Amino acid sequence: MQRLASSRRLLQAALAPARANSSLSAAAAAAVATRAPENGADAVPKMPAFDYTPPPYDGPRAEEIFRKRAQFLSPSLFHFYDRPLNIVDGKMQYLFDEDGRRYLDAFGGIATVCCGHCHPDVVEAIVNQAKRIQHSTVLYLNHAIADFAEALASKMPGGLKVVFFTNSGTEVNELALMIARLYTGCNDIISLRNGYHGNAAGTMGATAQSNWKFNVVQTGVHHALNPDPYRGAFGSDGEKYARDVQEIIEFGTTGRVGGFISEAIQGVGGIVELAPGYLPVAYDMVRKAGGLCIADEVQAGVARTGSHFWGFEGHGVIPDIVTMAKGIGNGIPIGALVTTPEIAQVLTHRSYFNTFGGNPVSTAGGHAVLKVLEKEKFQENAFVVGSYLKEQLNKLKEKHEIIGDVRGKGFLLGVELVTDREKKTPAKAEISHAMNHMKDMGVLVGKGGFYGNVFRITPPLCFTKEDSDFFIDVMDIALSKL
Repeated sequence: MQRLASSRRLLQAALAPARANSSLSAAAAAAVATRAPENGADAVPKMPAFDYTPPPYDGPRAEEIFRKRAQFLSPSLFHFYDRPLNIVDGKMQYLFDEDGRRYLDAFGGIATVCCGHCHPDVVEAIVNQAKRIQHSTVLYLNHAIADFAEALASKMPGGLKVVFFTNSGTEVNELALMIARLYTGCNDIISLRNGYHGNAAGTMGATAQSNWKFNVVQTGVHHALNPDPYRGAFGSDGEKYARDVQEIIEFGTTGRVGGFISEAIQGVGGIVELAPGYLPVAYDMVRKAGGLCIADEVQAGVARTGSHFWGFEGHGVIPDIVTMAKGIGNGIPIGALVTTPEIAQVLTHRSYFNTFGGNPVSTAGGHAVLKVLEKEKFQENAFVVGSYLKEQLNKLKEKHEIIGDVRGKGFLLGVELVTDREKKTPAKAEISHAMNHMKDMGVLVGKGGFYGNVFRITPPLCFTKEDSDFFIDVMDIALSKL
């Protein structure tokens, strides 16, 4: 509580000059006002100074890599931008292409890089472990997995103290669904429409967007109304949405369910915050029906929302199972599930094994991530700077009619583009044009949502106020060009 109070004081100090300006931040507004045409186009805003120069790159060029990718990699792979980037170097919140050009990374490898690219403490931990032993097996003892499990458990509320390690978010959510079904003896799972939980058999069933689903057998999952304050039928009334969960239990199941899985803020779905009051009511309904509550923290967890370490904490609930990946490894492939000792016992009824889950290199890196987050107060930074950035985005919304909604918390922010605010018509082509303009000015940002019309702003947690001003300035120009 003391840390949160300190964060709020810092936030108020950071926002004070912004609130005094009725338009953009002082720095951004000044830059917009002084822009002059340069070679027939707007001058490019100046990126914040950064004391790092990448070593020269003498590897294959983008054209050759793209040719090999087209020939040897899956045709399902896609890329951003009209001219795909060849990223060869990274340092903290910045990326560098084959020519040494610097870009502000506002996507963080899809909400994955939390401490910053190549953070020295994380790199050191990974390298030191790799020099000793890269892999053995969990059939032998090694302190790296035990130390990281203990550190993760210390971050969890209630009785969530037992950790299982996997390799990814998809894999850890598969494990969570299996545990819930085994523990309860019920196959029925409830998830939310617009949610995304992975692309394997079970998680594809729980995922509720046709964009990410193939025509394979997907059984036992019921998709409840999404408590979406922007596009949902009941606005921000969480309890009204939760009635659908009860109706699914009563009319779509035997009256008992295996579990309920949801993100606190939907990432792939377009940074959609769940309506206030929804999760406590839904959790209560599911538990009365015998089910377990699963919090998918793959994107919303690990300090990204700023106000709390885990996204579910912002809703005042304690899940029975918590899943995580992405940010806990800062780019190293790792996933983790945390549950209670009682629930964990269900996997002893047969043999459960994961060859690479708990790999020494991955767990050493993950443990270093937790230490860096604490040492450098990145959760506090996500709260302070993320709130400042959101306020500036809302001021851009006042200026640009194409912005229909600004939402999210900390460094998990979404900006939805629409061609008509009343009809909320998705601006699908426009967002691609804007992203290309922003890339040309040195800013990389993601997109998502069911219609592909939402900017996903998920930078490393070391993102600064100066980075935010530069980001706003660049987005302002890009939207002005549409």
